Amino acid sequence: MVPIPSLRISMGTVREKVIKRTAYKLVKQYPDLWTEDFEHNKMVLSQIAEIKSKIYRNRIAGYITRLKVREREGTLV
Repeated sequence: MVPIPSLRISMGTVREKVIKRTAYKLVKQYPDLWTEDFEHNKMVLSQIAEIKSKIYRNRIAGYITRLKVREREGTLV
């Protein structure tokens, strides 16, 4: 029997649909407000949207940050 070396497969972060849907909607609605800075996006999100959960606010702000990075890199569809 030949031992199989352990493979480290890097998988992406799985996010809920509501987080992605909200982030895409906000980026489309307010394209000039967002930057690649998470703290800035978190502050702007707190001002323009009423999100009661801090966890959801941070996840949405993080996904918006990721979208802006992908937009700069040219990998955003």
